[in-house]
Amino acid sequence: MFYYSTRNKNNAVNFATAALTGLAPDGGLFIPQEIPLYPENVKSSLGTMNFCDITFETIKPYVHTDISSSALYDIISSSFTFNAPLIEVLDRYAIELFHGPTAAFKDFGARFMARAFSYLRRGEDKPLRILVATSGDTGGAVADGFFDVPGIFVTVLYPKGRVSPLQERQIAGLGKNISAIAVEGSFDDCQRLVKAALADEELKKRMALSSANSINISRLIPQAVYYSASAGRAFAGRIDPDGDATPRVVKEQITINKKHPHLPITLCVPSGNFGNLTAGLYAMKMGAPIKRFIAATNINKTFPDYLDSGEYLARISQATLSNAMDVGAPSNFERMSAHFSLEEMRRIISGVYVEDKETKETISRIHEKSGYFLDPHSAVGWKGIDKLREQNKIGSEEPAGVLCTAHPAKFAETVEPLAGMPPIPESLSRAMDRSVNAVTIPAEISALLDEIS
Repeated sequence: MFYYSTRNKNNAVNFATAALTGLAPDGGLFIPQEIPLYPENVKSSLGTMNFCDITFETIKPYVHTDISSSALYDIISSSFTFNAPLIEVLDRYAIELFHGPTAAFKDFGARFMARAFSYLRRGEDKPLRILVATSGDTGGAVADGFFDVPGIFVTVLYPKGRVSPLQERQIAGLGKNISAIAVEGSFDDCQRLVKAALADEELKKRMALSSANSINISRLIPQAVYYSASAGRAFAGRIDPDGDATPRVVKEQITINKKHPHLPITLCVPSGNFGNLTAGLYAMKMGAPIKRFIAATNINKTFPDYLDSGEYLARISQATLSNAMDVGAPSNFERMSAHFSLEEMRRIISGVYVEDKETKETISRIHEKSGYFLDPHSAVGWKGIDKLREQNKIGSEEPAGVLCTAHPAKFAETVEPLAGMPPIPESLSRAMDRSVNAVTIPAEISALLDEIS
């Protein structure tokens, strides 16, 4: 499998180069030369295979020239000590992506990336500096995934005052090989600074650089796994029980959801930088039984507007309750548009946006009806399904699921006044005891270079 830039198909590289470089030399994003298909025996078994086996079959065709099968399975086994339960909540499925160590979906990609980097750089003496921009959950997951990995130093940039107190402790509370920079600006500013640093020729001469955002292909590919696993289980009519971190108050449960065996599922993805949705598109193209996607954003609705008008207009992001989705210029749009035309995207993706008042109402309503807690991002996804059902774009009997991207306890300051205090996973309790250690810089590339040079 080779990879080329979204801006130039002539210069193909292998997986190791694409992963360790992060950003293509011309500023584009690396994409695979093709999206491979699952073998028929794998495709027909997605509903019954265990999570690590699905992970192996999903990732293998993308990396097989650079990572041996035995090494890949070792990487997967140590990365994914958790999975993504598919549970029923009222009239739909919830795909819980917050059972990892930082209680957010970013754990899947970040942990695989850290272990893959360690393998790909075996025998390398020169340290690697990883730069990552975060609007919330990416930074904590990357910090945790790479913590204490020999030969790799991580610098996380986050928008000052725009992440939750818990997120900030996860980003800036570990120390050792993890450093944190609070940028006086938005996530878009953080992302712009990372891209500028990665493209700085003088800096690249002095140090080995890479990125751990979803602009890095090695973080995006593992995220396709939970789409295939959850869609496969829904197709087979197999539902998981609540897990240890499932944020549901024990009440008398009246589920009105019907089993939908042998029907492909519609999945609603709370979307910001669109790496998660791009991974879902890869899973669909590989053969996972997915009917279509809903891209649910907050008021930073660049992509829903694009589907409506056909014109992509990046904009300055606005702060919302679902802060990890506060992105006005989603990087992975460049990948999506390299793989799919506008008309193809319109056929398989519906766009919808949700305002903060709707997010709050959804958190309150779903907890009152079911005892289930939603975080602000998952609530955007839940409301996205509601809106399309109201518009008769999804039938009431069609299987639909929302990707629950973060544990509600990470956003207790928003959730508690609306639904009470959600149960707190042990990993989050430990993180809250950390102290924040970050430097603050203006949103200027010279300030970033001064800090990392």
